[in-house]
Amino acid sequence: MNFTQKDTDTLLKKGISQEQVFEQIMLFKQGLPYIDLRDPAIIGHGIYSYTQEEEQAFISHFEKQKESLDLLKFIPASGAATRMFKFLFEFIENYDPAQETVNAYINRNNAQELRLFFVGLDSFPFYKKVREQLKKTYDENDQADVNLNRIRFVKTMLEEEGLNFGNKPKGLFPFHKYKSHNASAFEEHLFEAALYTKTKATARLHFTISKEHYQKFKAQFSKSQKCIEQKTNTTFDITYSFQSPATDTIAVTKKNVPFREENGCLLFRPGGHGSLIQNLNEQEADIIFIKNIDNVVVHTYEKEVAYYKKVLAGKLLKLQQQAYDFLQQMDDHEISESEILDIVHFLQNEFSLKLATDFEKFSQKYQIEYLREQLDKPIRVCGMVKNEGEPGGGPFWVKHESGRISLQIVESVQIDPNNKHQQSIVAKATHFNPVDIVCGIKNYKGEKYDLTNFIDPKAGFITHKTVAGKPIKALEHPGLWNGAMAFWNTIFVEVPLITFNPVKTVNDLLKPAHQVK
Repeated sequence: MNFTQKDTDTLLKKGISQEQVFEQIMLFKQGLPYIDLRDPAIIGHGIYSYTQEEEQAFISHFEKQKESLDLLKFIPASGAATRMFKFLFEFIENYDPAQETVNAYINRNNAQELRLFFVGLDSFPFYKKVREQLKKTYDENDQADVNLNRIRFVKTMLEEEGLNFGNKPKGLFPFHKYKSHNASAFEEHLFEAALYTKTKATARLHFTISKEHYQKFKAQFSKSQKCIEQKTNTTFDITYSFQSPATDTIAVTKKNVPFREENGCLLFRPGGHGSLIQNLNEQEADIIFIKNIDNVVVHTYEKEVAYYKKVLAGKLLKLQQQAYDFLQQMDDHEISESEILDIVHFLQNEFSLKLATDFEKFSQKYQIEYLREQLDKPIRVCGMVKNEGEPGGGPFWVKHESGRISLQIVESVQIDPNNKHQQSIVAKATHFNPVDIVCGIKNYKGEKYDLTNFIDPKAGFITHKTVAGKPIKALEHPGLWNGAMAFWNTIFVEVPLITFNPVKTVNDLLKPAHQVK
């Protein structure tokens, strides 16, 4: 393709090279391969399950070391709340109170989500605020019609002329209702962080947010900082970053030609949460806890959630120390055959490493080089919960193009929907990924790994969208906890369902983990 001067200016502004655009177009043309699943990861075959005694040992190990460590909680939080209200926006679009009652609309459309919303209405933390706004807007004499009141409630709640919750950052939306106040997901992350990332009376958190929401997050922290710091006896060190425009990807037509908008400009789209590997790579910490913005609980359950974060962190520290010891041995002296066997057993037993098929035929020198390469990687310990039908990726054994088999977190979009064998493996899965990850990103010398060296570039995926009614193809980078961490050393640990309480729709706020008893 030939770039216009306007195209060149756009690329320069974003920090994207022409070569990157050509490479992305080539990926569209060649297509990205589906993941080759071998088995689901299950207890005893890729997922560890520990006794309470073992969990306590991991927690004790973490508690003994934490004050000497630099800990960080990393929270992807760039999403707007819009998707939480999809069924409510449909209600605004399609309901006419002059034509039918709300109940008739619900029955006609089998709109069960809408029914649940209205049944639980006064249990939502925003109920009182919306009602107050309605009283300011409408005269009391004009509030007798139940059906009119319901559509007005939803419009006042979501639309720009009202409270505009539909365009709020998800992290700042009121999630929980306490006696004296409401709490956002952002605030709940602070309370939770104080329980396991606090060292020397300070807890560090990093939020990846949309640039336009930066001042809103800062204002929220300024408003609640004093109260939360007093309640937790913790000082909070909060930083923010934005998804870089340089990680945007070109959109193409069905014929793989770059899509141009009506003004002639090339269309670029955000490259998905896999772009955040760049943000993660910029963090300075010994241990990083990763958790999504919408996965929080009310105070009642916070200590239980924190318990399992400490379990994962303690396990990570034990794994890391053993790997460091082996790497130190390799640097100190020429290791013996028995020491080689110790390293092999460690990699096989802890990281479920499948050795190269011809490993035993390697010379001792190449065996040591091979084992060093396997040991000298960032480590992630990932909590996995039993499959309860929630959407999301899951843990699987995956075969790579090289023939290597490893443990990976796989999204459904990466799996061929028409391949019966692959779908039969999916059907046998027992656990899924709640995004509950503890990361070690430094080598045994205390130097940070360059995390971009451990990405599987072919683990991205192509999605089909529409722009102004026209079909396009969009490219997403390998997901942050999928292909972006494909070549890390990985361990999966079973954790209970209480650790996974995402708010994908507003009705999720009615679940027990989001309701104060």
